[in-house]
Amino acid sequence: MAKPIVAIVGRPNVGKSTFFNKLAGKRIAIVEDKPGVTRDRIYTDVEWLNHSFTLIDTGGLELESDDVLLSHMRNQAKMAIETAHVIVFMVDGRAGLVSDDEEIANLLRRAGKPVLLVVNKVDTSNLPVSFYDFYQLALGEPVAISSTNALGLGDLLDEIVARFPQNEEEDYEEDIIKVAVIGKPNVGKSSIINTLLGEERVIVSDIAGTTRDAIDTPFTHGEDEYVFIDTAGIRRKSRVNENIEKYSVVRSLNAIERANVCMLMIDATEGVTEQDKKIAGYAHEEGKATVIVVNKWDLLEKETNTMNQFTKNIRNELSFMPYAPILFVSAVTKQRVHQILETVKFIANQHSMRVPTGRLNDVISEAILLNQPPSDKGKRLKIYYVTQASVRPPKFVIFINDRELTHFSYSRYIENKIREAFGFEGTPISIIHREKNDKI
Repeated sequence: MAKPIVAIVGRPNVGKSTFFNKLAGKRIAIVEDKPGVTRDRIYTDVEWLNHSFTLIDTGGLELESDDVLLSHMRNQAKMAIETAHVIVFMVDGRAGLVSDDEEIANLLRRAGKPVLLVVNKVDTSNLPVSFYDFYQLALGEPVAISSTNALGLGDLLDEIVARFPQNEEEDYEEDIIKVAVIGKPNVGKSSIINTLLGEERVIVSDIAGTTRDAIDTPFTHGEDEYVFIDTAGIRRKSRVNENIEKYSVVRSLNAIERANVCMLMIDATEGVTEQDKKIAGYAHEEGKATVIVVNKWDLLEKETNTMNQFTKNIRNELSFMPYAPILFVSAVTKQRVHQILETVKFIANQHSMRVPTGRLNDVISEAILLNQPPSDKGKRLKIYYVTQASVRPPKFVIFINDRELTHFSYSRYIENKIREAFGFEGTPISIIHREKNDKI
């Protein structure tokens, strides 16, 4: 099962970012005593009592008028609600109950999601009289904490993990290829799946956000079984375009964690955006096999070197995943769509490939002869032995004499030699250095 998602929502300046940073264990969100400082959606992984979850910090839901910003608040709250499995609704224990809290509570009560009402800035064990006013929000027992002083956080985390969904995801057989179709909204994720399936299995619309939740679509092609996980987008509104993109990342995280292979969809008419980089980066960090699918290729005006130039731009922008194959397709004209399944199957096999230990050490020995390991102050790095520890992604452990002598450039050299000998196309490779007496 993928990590549950927990979103922190509330009006500005109630301490959401301070709480987020305390759980993250580092200063990720900007903390300043000024409303509206958190302009991005920021996420981090948190562990508590053998539970792991993704925590989202959100900007404040602020009301400054009866019309435009009220709509803005509703849209932001809606995005947080649709994304998360559990909502942490944070209020200010010093300021007491205010009308904006009531407006947000009205939305959350109708959400059908577990909501925890958290009263922040309660710095003593004696609850202020204003604490009891929050019962009026009808969101259950309020939890008193102080983010700044780390008071009550353990009890709050207990309440959060107790509300996680149980066995929400369906388990699939090991040999079924699970494919996460990822990318920002409206790049054609559902259209590509429908084209591959040959039928309308997923609703397709030009409105970004038609797909409300991640949809699993199992199907068989020849002798191979697949499950496509179509990641949800968020409906665009005129004032929240930027915020939509932040949530599309978090939605993609959930699907990426469940998948073997990621199809990173890029809009040919837009090129690689910052949001594409974030989503691609998460797939890379999670060690997933990835194919880059440039959709809407039919809409681009072509010149002699258009495809080569586009490929070069992708390689520059996504330089951390040079292993990922690139396909230029059109869901509308079906141009090269038939290559997608072939590529997905191929990189899935590469992702789970295990190489013989003897052959692996022969390759490394030859690489050492061609390019000696680095040295420092007269002491040279020695490589004794290499073994493949795991697959999905392929992980190699190199036993050495001194970890401090390792250098990034030589590790990259070894990785390149492994790829030259065995392939591993479409998948990241993990290389770990251990001193001879270390355990794997």
